[in-house]
Amino acid sequence: MRRGILPIVGSRIESATRPPCSRRPILLTPRIDAFDRRLRGKRIVDVGRRGKRVMIHIEQGQTIVIEPRMTGIVLLADPPSTEHLRLRITLSGGANDQLLFWDRRGLGTVRLMTAEEIETTIDAKLGVDALIITVDELRSRLCQSKRVIKVALLDQAAIAGVGNIYAAEILFRSGVDPRTRCDRLSRAQWQRITAETHQVLDDAIRYEGSTLRDGTYRNAINGEGSYQSHHGVYDRAGKACHRCCEGEIRRIIQAQRSTFFCPVCQRKTGIHRSLL
Repeated sequence: MRRGILPIVGSRIESATRPPCSRRPILLTPRIDAFDRRLRGKRIVDVGRRGKRVMIHIEQGQTIVIEPRMTGIVLLADPPSTEHLRLRITLSGGANDQLLFWDRRGLGTVRLMTAEEIETTIDAKLGVDALIITVDELRSRLCQSKRVIKVALLDQAAIAGVGNIYAAEILFRSGVDPRTRCDRLSRAQWQRITAETHQVLDDAIRYEGSTLRDGTYRNAINGEGSYQSHHGVYDRAGKACHRCCEGEIRRIIQAQRSTFFCPVCQRKTGIHRSLL
């Protein structure tokens, strides 16, 4: 999302409006009249990211913080539907004339924040970014936890930026059973998990994310991501494992989220020969 909307850098904000929507409203703070007043005429100076939040930096120290959550997407092009459009920011002086936030389920949030507010309410609650975390940092944060590793990887206070799809893919590529408790993982397993965290996320970014069968996730120009074509386990329940060619992908529920794994080559201890 961040890379997709980079062309807005340098544009000026003409207005911010909340389109009519009969669906569950998203959290937007401050209220749209104050949101619009504080942004009108200001220039966008950068687009960044904190974990799974898009940070649109505005001159004079303001930042639009967008947390998409389950079904939110940030767009430069027309949205998948008009009924779930939550915010429209009209732009001038750049390559694009609009920035949109669309959210089918209404779980996302949009906040206009100062640097001090970001530091105390976001940065203070997020762990090390998943793209740069080291094995020692990951172990120190999780190795004493009695939680299972799949659930622990979703804890944004421990490691920021891993979502449900990618946690399953990381553990598959690491050859680690998602039901394994953190305090029972070996150093070798932590090393594989850390390395695959970096690799899976780099790959997913390169392929612009995963658009599943419901079609909800889209990139900034309303096109599909393509990382779903590279999934090893996610959304493949009942299919043969393409790595070990012995197991059948299973689906279980962990912390109210779907987990997919191969019960043959993902092990609680040791490493399967298919990973050697």
